[in-house]
Amino acid sequence: SLRGSWRLRSGNGSVSLRAEVPGCVHTALLCQGLIQDPYYRFNDAMYRWISLDNWTYSRTFKTPFDVRKWQKVNLVFEGVDTVAQILLNNVTLGRTDNMFNRYSFDITSVIQEVNFVEVRFLSAVSYAAEQSRCHKAHSIPPACPPPVQKGECHVNFIRKEQCSFSWDWGPSFPTQGIWKDVRIEAYNHYHLIYFSLTPFFVKSAQQWCLEVESIFDVVSSKPVAVLVTVNIPKLQTQQTFSVKLQPGEGSIVLLVNINKSSAVETWWPNGHGRQTGYNMTTTFMMEAGCQIEKFSKVYFRTVELVQEPIPGSPGLSFYFRINGRPIFIKGSNWIPADSFQDRVTYDTLRLLLKSAADANMNALRVWGGGVYEQDEFYDICDEIGIMIWQDFMFACALYPTDQNYLESVRAEVSHQVRRLKSHPSIILWSGNNENEAALASNWFSIPYADIGAYIKDYVTLYVKNIREIVLSEDKSRPFVASSPTNGLESVKEGWLSRDPYDTHYGDTHFYDYNSDCWNWTVYPKTRFASEYGFQSWPSFSTIEKVSSPEDWSYTSNFSLHRQHHEGGNIQMLQEVGRHFKLPRSPDPVKQFKDMIYLTQVMQAQCIKTETEFYRFSQSEIINGEGHTMGALYWQLNDIWQAPSWASLEYGGKWKLLHYFAQNFFAPLLPVAYEDKGMLHIYGVSDLHVDHKLTLRVVVHAWSSLEPVCTLAKEGVTVKAQSAVPIYKESISDLLERCRNCTRKSCVITFCLVGEDGLQSPMNHYFLSSLKDAVGLEKTQIRASVSQQDDIYVFVLQTTAIAPFVSLDVGSIKGRFSDNGFLMTEKKKMVVFYPWEPTSAEELESSLILTSLLDVV
Repeated sequence: SLRGSWRLRSGNGSVSLRAEVPGCVHTALLCQGLIQDPYYRFNDAMYRWISLDNWTYSRTFKTPFDVRKWQKVNLVFEGVDTVAQILLNNVTLGRTDNMFNRYSFDITSVIQEVNFVEVRFLSAVSYAAEQSRCHKAHSIPPACPPPVQKGECHVNFIRKEQCSFSWDWGPSFPTQGIWKDVRIEAYNHYHLIYFSLTPFFVKSAQQWCLEVESIFDVVSSKPVAVLVTVNIPKLQTQQTFSVKLQPGEGSIVLLVNINKSSAVETWWPNGHGRQTGYNMTTTFMMEAGCQIEKFSKVYFRTVELVQEPIPGSPGLSFYFRINGRPIFIKGSNWIPADSFQDRVTYDTLRLLLKSAADANMNALRVWGGGVYEQDEFYDICDEIGIMIWQDFMFACALYPTDQNYLESVRAEVSHQVRRLKSHPSIILWSGNNENEAALASNWFSIPYADIGAYIKDYVTLYVKNIREIVLSEDKSRPFVASSPTNGLESVKEGWLSRDPYDTHYGDTHFYDYNSDCWNWTVYPKTRFASEYGFQSWPSFSTIEKVSSPEDWSYTSNFSLHRQHHEGGNIQMLQEVGRHFKLPRSPDPVKQFKDMIYLTQVMQAQCIKTETEFYRFSQSEIINGEGHTMGALYWQLNDIWQAPSWASLEYGGKWKLLHYFAQNFFAPLLPVAYEDKGMLHIYGVSDLHVDHKLTLRVVVHAWSSLEPVCTLAKEGVTVKAQSAVPIYKESISDLLERCRNCTRKSCVITFCLVGEDGLQSPMNHYFLSSLKDAVGLEKTQIRASVSQQDDIYVFVLQTTAIAPFVSLDVGSIKGRFSDNGFLMTEKKKMVVFYPWEPTSAEELESSLILTSLLDVV
């Protein structure tokens, strides 16, 4: 391994320092104290010079073996970011230009006892500009990001993390560095490069089979005979194959039939069953008496993307069947967890992914403007049952299709598919993010006469290249060319549909910051919602770490600088102002904190409304629309401390939205909406069996903790994996029955209760904007904290109804069992799960309690 300490120097040699590999220039400079935290205040702009320079990594190493004894020696880079010349002992081995590729250089004739290796980087920014300048065919838009993003240009000309040149939620840090493992490999006869497992179920034989693929490099001039033994003890399955490896690079594919008398437990998504995996050993016995042993975990599951006609509706369905069972996809979209990938540790990933599972998510979409995630990311998803919609790394742009570019992409795609296809968590390959829509809606104002050339490029890249490779490398999962797409309808229209947002086909992305987000009728009744969202600010404790006191106002230069979405801060104000009174505190810091709180309340309530609409639309068709089978909101995580669409802040702290998600994604949930003066309540269930339940509806006057009236509707059948209407009444009748109630003075809460402790979360429905609520009074909420084993119990007491009660313990890492809730009882118990050691005293002194009337 060549991990560890390298030398790093700037283009003119004026800066020279020690640098860790894997790593990048920014983190090396930070580590040596040569720059401040790149995320602090305006440093993203201040430190532009780093990415504009050309840096060189170098080191000397002794070869730990006798070089003369080995027939082949390779220098292998798992990831180089991005454009570099690689030298060993002053001999150029080759060049790299793709961050997502694995590079292997033959150094057999160059390696010595003591070696000097150099990786000479070229600024990604100047390389991208140069590629764009040299591109002789038609222009490839967009040239630059919008000014509000303070980013770099021509990112579509470089195979690098697209958002590293800036995005509408992230800074511009075009890194340079050796971002993954680097090592020397030596071998005499053969070497195993890739090893993958693909299970499939043979219906005719009613039997599981396993395709085991091994890709070898064979150095010897004649074929090598090999005995391969595959052993899965738990499934009483062992098979031996005799194969011949031909000289050069080639693959062998073995079909292992799983013993029919063994009951195979399948892998299920979170909330639908266990994530059973089996230990498997593969032994390669070579004729020279050498052997390779490969230990792996194998999972059995099938996935189908079902696109078929729906009775009573034009168009086609779009949903996933796992192991033959339709699954409603609940989750979010994943972006890179940091601008500097070397800071993304196993613990970072585990915390974020566990938070997704803890909020009842069963899926994430790895978005196409970031990176193909590290192996650990997919390992964790396999373990906890998070399904992955995997984009290829192309987003919101058109791309060149010259020969060099296509060759680089082909190598990238085949490497990534080989690396990742054994993971049961990956259920779909998707060619790009929003590029079909960009062409169909002509985002880049291409003259009508020229559009044909761009469509041809599109088909060349995503269909003739990426899709071809995916289909030849992996027959076990579906592929779509883009998102949003009309699926099979797009294919029929030559891969580019007239309207990729058509609700009768495929998936949709939907954003609307001008309508009232509490009004469900503005949302598309789509087959599958793969992106939708609203922004909010992260907590003060998160912002505080990267700002100074003069920044702590909603209109400060810092607040403007941090907002990378045009008009975003104003849009949040408008959305908040529809239903809440805007903060007017004379103390600017108090006003800023109130504003942060309200944006989080607003975001949570908006996405709750939209997601509940998608969930209750799963079983019905209305005017030809419906059968919604997926809700992935934008976005799960943050790349830095800034306003964004995320529900988890940078560092992993849960925003109010994430607590709401835990409820609106609950396996059992009553959902209310109003239509033409009628209140409808649906019972939504992801459970596998029907349940007879009781619906409890409680109406409260804002002015009293005692309910005005209650209703229990018993014997309500909520069907397995569906959404059914369980209650309907006109609001005026309901208010009349609960005397003293008006829309402004009362609020409705409701939940489902069954036997054996089966219970849905408590849900609420507001009959008017809270700024118009009558009878709400300011309350003093008191809290006491006590420790029980390794958790902490907060007991809250209130003297009046309190909407959106938020508990915040500043920078103490951990999460609550519930937060942002409507408190309608005198007492409530909330549990705090710490992610690091803390104490009841520390929690008590850090606790800030806020509810709606604390905003002044």
